[in-house]
Amino acid sequence: MPEYEFRDVYVPRSVSRKAATQLLTDQAEYGHWELDRTRLYPDGSRRVRLRRRIIRQLRATW
Repeated sequence: MPEYEFRDVYVPRSVSRKAATQLLTDQAEYGHWELDRTRLYPDGSRRVRLRRRIIRQLRATW
C-alpha cells in the first residue's frame, strides 16, 4: 500500500477562483502534489488537502 504525505492549504474568500486554480496548478506541476480533498465553507473560503506519494528507497546490499 502506498504511503502519502499531506499538505493543507487554506484559500481565503478574497482569492479569486482563477488565482486559486493557478496556485494549485503550480503546486501540482512543480511540487508533484495531487488534489486529495477540497472543502468549501459557507463564508466562501476553501481548505484544500494535497497529497504526494512517498517513495522509499531500499538499501543496497552488496
